[in-house]
Formats: sequence, C-alpha cells, structure tokens
Amino acid sequence: MISHRTAYRVIYGDTDSMGVVYNANYLRLFEIGRAELFRSLNLTYKSIEEKGYFLPLSEANCKYLTSARYDDEIIIEATLDPSVKAGVKFNYVIYREAGAEIVAKGFTLHAFTNGAGRVVRPPDFFKQVVKAAEMKMRDVAR
Repeated sequence: MISHRTAYRVIYGDTDSMGVVYNANYLRLFEIGRAELFRSLNLTYKSIEEKGYFLPLSEANCKYLTSARYDDEIIIEATLDPSVKAGVKFNYVIYREAGAEIVAKGFTLHAFTNGAGRVVRPPDFFKQVVKAAEMKMRDVAR
C-alpha cells in the first residue's frame, strides 16, 4: 500500500464558532493529504494536468469519530487504494496527538478525464509511478 502522512496544525479558519473543525473542512484536509501523497511520489496535480488529465471527484465519504479543535496538531494519512481499476481511490485517516487518537476517516474516489472531460482509464505514466512506488515499498519491507 502506498501511504503518506502529513502533519498539519488546525488554524482558526478551519473551525466553527465553537473552535471545532467544521465538518466540510475534512474534505479539504483529505485534499491536503492526497496532494502530499502525490508529492511523495514526485507527482503533482499540476504535472498530471499538464499531461492533459484531470481527477474530478466522483464520491466522498467521511466518518467523524471525535472533534479536532483549533491549534490541534493532527496527522493526515492518505493511502492509495489499488483495488479500483477505472479511476483512483484514496483512503484517509486523520489522527490527533501523533497517531494516538483517530479523529476521522474516509475516502475519495476520482475519475480520470481527458481535456475534453471524457472519462478515461488511468494513463500509463500514472500506473508506472504507482507500480514503481509499490515495488520500492516492498523492497523497504524486506
């Protein structure tokens, strides 16, 4: 499994009037985790788009387990789910206190589209990056 953890401190703008992270902002936290996972693979949304591909969101899910609050240090763990063949799925776990407590977990599912907005299979360059990262992780695990 290709996974990456990103540290993030909750800012005031993430929260509601009670100092609790507003529910819709968890999707933004998922995006931060997803973007940093891509960066860890030497890939960015910008580089994908420059190749003529886009990753629109087709489904999102978030299970809230406890509240994150203003100034909490959280960890956003994003994992690429290899089970989806027609697009790409990311699973997320948001932790507080360096992984001691799960705040929320969920997933996002994305289609690949070309410049005309037509749904396409994941491009070869993306599959090659994923395959290389999986091989590297297997080597590290040995």
